[in-house]
Amino acid sequence: MRCSPSSWSGNAILVACVVLGMASPGVVRAEIFGAIDSNGAIVLTNVPGKPGLAVIVAGDPPPGRDAKRAGATASRGIDIAQFADVIDEASRTFRVQRELLRAVIDVESRYNPKAVSDKGALGLMQLMPETARRFAGGDMLNPRDNVLTGARYLRFLLDLFKDDVELALAAYNAGENAVIRAGYRVPSLPETRQYVPRVLERYRRLLAAS
Repeated sequence: MRCSPSSWSGNAILVACVVLGMASPGVVRAEIFGAIDSNGAIVLTNVPGKPGLAVIVAGDPPPGRDAKRAGATASRGIDIAQFADVIDEASRTFRVQRELLRAVIDVESRYNPKAVSDKGALGLMQLMPETARRFAGGDMLNPRDNVLTGARYLRFLLDLFKDDVELALAAYNAGENAVIRAGYRVPSLPETRQYVPRVLERYRRLLAAS
């Protein structure tokens, strides 16, 4: 797209071109790049990669950049009742309250069994491959394998931290060594500081409703 009204100032041309570009079909959500050509006309395009182009309008971030957020979006419409049996099985087998398992699953993946984080955590309980190998293995994108392994890991953490749910959740997020290095407190990691209250809030709400 080119704009070259000779009687306008450069800024006016730029503003007019951006407005026209944003109004063009198919460009509303795209990034718009601009440059001035050899004739003094402003050239706008939604195709990146050409020399001399600058971003004029930033587009929406691509879906899936944050895998957990993408997993949460994809989970809309998933029937969470389909996971009730395996959650009950994991709760009985590893003596972890089903409400705690449900709270972790909700925060970790929003019940999306195919969720994959940008760090490589997998499935309903977002288990890293090395954690899965430590506590059972199996296919972490298989809901039963994932929940049983996650519950086994949570039981290990609850035993390690003497049934302190807050510390167990902090360790689930940051690793048990991070909690130990922090003096058996929630580590001062921003993600962990946000994660623990979110899970606890859901856990308490589920307990109250049961």
